[in-house]
Amino acid sequence: MKLASHAGQRGVGIVEVLVAVLVLSIGLLGLAGLQMRTLRNSESSMQRGIAVIETHAVADAMRADKNGADNGDFDILLEEAAPTGTTFADQVLAAWRENLTSSLGEGATGSVVCDGMLCDITIQWNDTRGSGNAAELEEFQITTQVQL
Repeated sequence: MKLASHAGQRGVGIVEVLVAVLVLSIGLLGLAGLQMRTLRNSESSMQRGIAVIETHAVADAMRADKNGADNGDFDILLEEAAPTGTTFADQVLAAWRENLTSSLGEGATGSVVCDGMLCDITIQWNDTRGSGNAAELEEFQITTQVQL
């Protein structure tokens, strides 16, 4: 009985190694894409958390000055510029808008609309980082309704 010659087996090891490297490369590329998506979603989630915290910050300031909130001193629309006055409400709103811009980006803004002691606080910012499409401007809004 004669054993098969290994001459026909030459080069098979290198082909197996190349296939293994190819499979490993595809797997690593998939992991890199998954990591990028995770980072994008984490950033978007952090921005949403900051927006919620900022709604509570302005609501606490309004509770500190309920008379001013009831008189509409804190009311401001998204399109309006930050107030420049010296009243408590003006200073709070100016600082709040500045915090929004520094925390959520250049286009971030906020509004407060009260109907008596029931107020809607809205924060709007650009969430293109969460969508992953930098060419697409994606405005995101969070609205919190509070009873003062």
